Amino acid sequence: MWGFNVTEQTFPYDNRPVAPLTNYTFDEWWFHGHLDFPPHPSDVFQLPAGGAATTEISCDKGATSFFASSPGGDVRQGDNVCPNQPIAEFHTTGFDDLKGCALAIAYKSNASEVVPEDFTVFSVNQTCVWTRFTDFQVPERMPECPNGMCTCAWFWIHSADSGGEQNYMTSFQCNITGATSTVPLAKPQVPRRCGADPEFGKELASLSNCTYGAKQPLYWFQAENNTMFEGAHAPPFYTDLYNFVDGPQNDIFEDSYLQIPNPSPVAAFPVLNQTVSVGVNVPFASAGSNSSTIDPSSESNTNSGTQRILCWTKTSSCSFAQRDWIQTRPSSYHPLFALEKIQNSWTTLFSFFRIVFSFPISRFITRNI
Repeated sequence: MWGFNVTEQTFPYDNRPVAPLTNYTFDEWWFHGHLDFPPHPSDVFQLPAGGAATTEISCDKGATSFFASSPGGDVRQGDNVCPNQPIAEFHTTGFDDLKGCALAIAYKSNASEVVPEDFTVFSVNQTCVWTRFTDFQVPERMPECPNGMCTCAWFWIHSADSGGEQNYMTSFQCNITGATSTVPLAKPQVPRRCGADPEFGKELASLSNCTYGAKQPLYWFQAENNTMFEGAHAPPFYTDLYNFVDGPQNDIFEDSYLQIPNPSPVAAFPVLNQTVSVGVNVPFASAGSNSSTIDPSSESNTNSGTQRILCWTKTSSCSFAQRDWIQTRPSSYHPLFALEKIQNSWTTLFSFFRIVFSFPISRFITRNI
């Protein structure tokens, strides 16, 4: 990874990979300012298409498999990300306060040619950073890398409930193994805040306002080159709030959709390409058919006794009053976050695989609003 051997003394400020990125110039935050500290050419993290890539995440390099190069030596405690530290040290108040992290890829072998718009998020783990060993599922249709080498990065923005406005970016060399598809990734777009946001008075999601398909990482709270402009107490996250589903991002390819309208609260839904949509986990699935938004105040919209009530939730229940839209759909369609009402009954690093992503041990101030 870039900056693996950077110490507290390498820069005039603490710029170790564990240090957070906040209000930095572009040269300071991009690749964590480590472009001049590249990995060894042979240190390439292998990403199996359709499989899981296991990473190590820790507050301290000494708590990882790479403890030999840590000043404090071996302090590992199994799957504990921050041995002998309270959970506030990894910026959360508990498991339900985790906000996820992401892996992104740029199909360029030369990192100096990569720009922010090149990175596409291909995998999200919404329970990151709870365990030292963290799996990221790789989409099955990922194409091979040019010359056996791509450029990847790990991104994380933590909960606002335990810490300041901080970003993390750890970059590394990567390669897709076992590729069977040649379909390129689509051009990634800027994510949009579209999920339910009850903390800020938004009880329902606005699914048609989401960014669908390939999405860029969340570039936030820096002095330059931001793409996200949320305030200090409303950070963006790699969760459903920005349509980053948990697991592989299977709809990021050029042929994933037949149509993607410009997002807005009143836009039609995108149309999935039915021939390649197997495994696509989006908040709805209107495969090969135009979508229509129906007035949620009407409970009489039916299609052969079938109603689909779309909710931004992964639970097995969703009250009729909580849905954003009702879509009339034949029963062959299967939205991920949907319940069927049929005949009035519900059914329902620091790292290389070596890649260890690390974040700082420091004091945190709990947010007050």
